[in-house]
Amino acid sequence: MATYEELHSLESDGGLTYKTQVAVMVAAYDLVKTGTTPTAADQAWASAVLQNPVVEAKKALRFVLAKNSDATVSAITSATDATLQSNVNEVVPSLVAALGG
Repeated sequence: MATYEELHSLESDGGLTYKTQVAVMVAAYDLVKTGTTPTAADQAWASAVLQNPVVEAKKALRFVLAKNSDATVSAITSATDATLQSNVNEVVPSLVAALGG
């Protein structure tokens, strides 16, 4: 289990941060892609991602780290792209709600 100090240090892990930026962009696209009916809140979050993916990725990474606080640092940093995407997708509803949706 990662300590809180270790989890905090992962917020500035470059590789994890960059991967999370891509994961939020994919999640935002999935919310508003053609053929879906996104809510106004979904659209607002997707717009926020497009305007500043770095900020939204930091928020998502914080939620993902909290969600995985029982994992080891090694398990978190070695997660596959698919695992990280799944984790980001799971926290998107909370991020949308936090934006005011």
